[in-house]
Amino acid sequence: MFTIGDFARHGRVSIRMLRHYDATGLLRPAHVDPATGYRHYTAAQLARLNRIIALKDLGFSLHQVGEIIDGSLDAGELRGMLRLRRAELAAAVAESSARLVRVEARLRAIEREGHMPGNDVVIKRIPPVRVAELTAVADGYEPEHIGPVINPLYDELFRRLEAAGVRPTGPGVAYYEDASDGRITVHAAIQVAAGPGSGDFTVRDLPLIAEAATIVHRGSMDTVVPTGQALAEWIDANGYRAAGYAREINLECPENRDDWVTELQVAITKD
Repeated sequence: MFTIGDFARHGRVSIRMLRHYDATGLLRPAHVDPATGYRHYTAAQLARLNRIIALKDLGFSLHQVGEIIDGSLDAGELRGMLRLRRAELAAAVAESSARLVRVEARLRAIEREGHMPGNDVVIKRIPPVRVAELTAVADGYEPEHIGPVINPLYDELFRRLEAAGVRPTGPGVAYYEDASDGRITVHAAIQVAAGPGSGDFTVRDLPLIAEAATIVHRGSMDTVVPTGQALAEWIDANGYRAAGYAREINLECPENRDDWVTELQVAITKD
């Protein structure tokens, strides 16, 4: 048997924690010396300790931990429960990381208030372009609503293009429209030379934009807010009016999204 100190060292927990587990009934000592009150544990009890620590670290309360462990779960059921909880925590971490990126983007927008982009904005004539596209609806125009919709759309579009033997002829073109229910229709498109009916996707010709204010955004689209607002400020300051949402032209899309290069194109007219 191990003394409580030895057991704590082997289990990588504190003596205070073991005493607490004893008091709550989660992990009773194998033997308590009636004369001294000293607690002793066996090596076999490390397995229960590991379960307690794993469940607690996954966010279960000690009461829930006790119910789980004493509910006669076999090792396979316990592993399945832990994997599910791990996936939930991983998703929460990913969402928190994405939220942090969006908050930092908003902070950058605040920090650059009053600073015009100047030569970063270029006025262009955008010729008509034929695209293959898939569409879906997002709850809003915020990056946290657009990303989860448009990224799977592009994955599916590329799969369907490959199945149809259609090769892209230019970069991706994302564009947006107001949906009838107040949400946003998302168009995930890519330039092609194919005609209508070429595959399980829509082929359409995007019209000429006679005059567009454009700006290049470098980085993930989760951080696009400062760039988009800089373009909007330039349009307003120079006496123009924006006509609809910006088109997003995917100039470079490496695996690391922080290295993406995207041109924003907003159709403009003079007030």
